[in-house]
Amino acid sequence: MMGEDMKRFNRIVMVVPGAVGTGAAVDAKKDENQRAEPLGRGFQQFQGRLQLPTLTDLGLANISRDAPLSGMSMAHPLTSYVGRIQPAADYCDSLTAYWEMMGLSIQRPLQTFPTGLAAKFVKQIEKFTNRKVILNGRSSIGDAINDYGLQQTQEGDIIVLTSSDSILQVSANQAVVSRNELYRICRFIRFVADKNNLRLGRIIARPFAGEAPSNFILAGGRRDYAMIPPGNTVLDLLTGSDVPVIGIGKVDDIFANHGIDKSISLLNNDDRLTRLITVMEEQAFGLIMTDLGDFEASNGDRLGSQGYGEKLMRVDRQLGEIINQLKPTDLLIITADHGNDQTSNRTRHTREFVPLIAASPNAHGGQLGTRRTFSDIGATILENFGIPSQFPGTSFLNQIS
Repeated sequence: MMGEDMKRFNRIVMVVPGAVGTGAAVDAKKDENQRAEPLGRGFQQFQGRLQLPTLTDLGLANISRDAPLSGMSMAHPLTSYVGRIQPAADYCDSLTAYWEMMGLSIQRPLQTFPTGLAAKFVKQIEKFTNRKVILNGRSSIGDAINDYGLQQTQEGDIIVLTSSDSILQVSANQAVVSRNELYRICRFIRFVADKNNLRLGRIIARPFAGEAPSNFILAGGRRDYAMIPPGNTVLDLLTGSDVPVIGIGKVDDIFANHGIDKSISLLNNDDRLTRLITVMEEQAFGLIMTDLGDFEASNGDRLGSQGYGEKLMRVDRQLGEIINQLKPTDLLIITADHGNDQTSNRTRHTREFVPLIAASPNAHGGQLGTRRTFSDIGATILENFGIPSQFPGTSFLNQIS
């Protein structure tokens, strides 16, 4: 091992797919979806045909769980460090999960809007946009476009929908409402929400294209407008200590551009991992964090176990390329932000453990155990770069040799 006063790794690469839960957390009894487990059920559905050679070598099946992953063998010898983590916060979606990973645990849940926005807020939006707000209630984006897309296209309205998370989505046909106008509308909603102290996590612009419900499809150009993190994060400490932070995917959106030196916004998972490989060739020092988006949906529709597994296999192939790019002074951390069961009819995130894998070419491998907060990741990153931590969380750096 290196001395405690030296940087253990020059570069830390994080890869975070969404909705890869690995079993109910110990306090899952608080959650009505406590029995959900997307990873295990995905393996069951594929009946041994889910081929993940890279994740197998990395020890995904070596992570402690109630039942083995069907068709996946344990790695022998184990050359990476594996464990599982559950969120410390009572509620966890993508936004609060990423914040907790970077040391900022939110104990008071962000606001949700199960019945839509208040009439006063809707009137403000309609006055600003000179367009009618339709739906204004809970729905999936796929259902919203299918049910209201024709009306929006014909009448020039804007579709506003909420979910079980602290998310407000604004959608319109890009042939009727340009992307720039849709972004302007979302920025206005963000401004009004913040001005009125609404703890609304994200406002998401979701343009779609097509002429009729039969060919409506989500278009590129999604943009997230997140509330500013209510405190410093690990990213702020890193950039304040001249440790570069590069965000790929929606990382910049999640942290509202705080603590990010360079942002690469890409919608497609394949593009994000391809760009990660390019960035690794260019950036030899610092933190590179790559968000892979949620695995439970594509084009607004739930993938189901089949689509979920196929997406995992594509990511696994690209992870193999990333492993080949690792240098002895690199640390790769793979984890997830939350669970979401593809075999359930519910769209609500499930309270689960998520996998934790830490790999480096010179690592011997071992167990990291069960971690009680995502903040352990941030604590590990700070210790690695010699930055004192002001956050909760226990570093596992000294367990990696």
